Amino acid sequence: MPEIIGTVYGVEFQPPGRLNYYTAAEENLKPGDYVLAMNEFGLDVGRIRMGPVSVEMETFTEELKPILRLVQEEDWETHRQNENDAKDAMKTCKELIAKHELPMRLLYAKYLFDRSRLLFYFGADSRVDFRELVKDLARAFKTRIELRQIGIRDEVKVKGSLGLCGMVACCNRFLREFESITLKQAKKQQLLINPAKISGRCGRLLCCLSYEQGLYESELRDIPDEGAVVDYEGKTCKVANVNLFNTTITFVTDDDQIVKATFDEFRQSQKSVIEEALPEQILLDEEELDLENNE
Repeated sequence: MPEIIGTVYGVEFQPPGRLNYYTAAEENLKPGDYVLAMNEFGLDVGRIRMGPVSVEMETFTEELKPILRLVQEEDWETHRQNENDAKDAMKTCKELIAKHELPMRLLYAKYLFDRSRLLFYFGADSRVDFRELVKDLARAFKTRIELRQIGIRDEVKVKGSLGLCGMVACCNRFLREFESITLKQAKKQQLLINPAKISGRCGRLLCCLSYEQGLYESELRDIPDEGAVVDYEGKTCKVANVNLFNTTITFVTDDDQIVKATFDEFRQSQKSVIEEALPEQILLDEEELDLENNE
């Protein structure tokens, strides 16, 4: 079956947010253009951040929607009015949250372009029963109301913050989606496991731990962990220390001697052991094969 190649654009609706992919009938679209397109909630204004790119359409599990059109001058007036009305909706929503004494942190409000829906995003430490709040909001704004609770990492992404490096937090500056970060990555990078030093403003592990993870994994390839027991230079040794930055390993031999080696020296020693054992293994395999044939 022939591959179907199509042209797609990556559109962002909330900077810096997840890219949504669309096709387009117009050929003059480029990154930076504002367009009207249907997102998961309805018709909205987005900005092209990627494209045009030719891709195999089979890579997308769902049929791609088309970009409706470029934002026109008269559309901007509607968009600006929606933004102003959303700010007023924020004030009303905060008052109603206080009235119902709900443990919510309201972050921002957003009208869809055609005002078919009014979205409120909030953070909370647990699930919130906001059914009565929704009823009050629907009566106040006479449109469909959607309340969306977001996680603490997304909350900091919306609010903005400074990282430990002194720069604006990556999530607020350029990260579109979050990766899973684990303590294993911090240990692999030989960082001090101090929550204050390896956690961001959100209280989760720093996103930047993933940036250099590939380099650390590459540098530590075939290098044993501290505490491992290995054979080195004909002796049984316990790995006492692995210094990634000096690329050295410190061993304690079974007769309590301290031995140091570089990563390359250790890898070469293991390679030599494997090469010496290889001919013997081949011979054993051949003998087993002969026995099978004779049987």
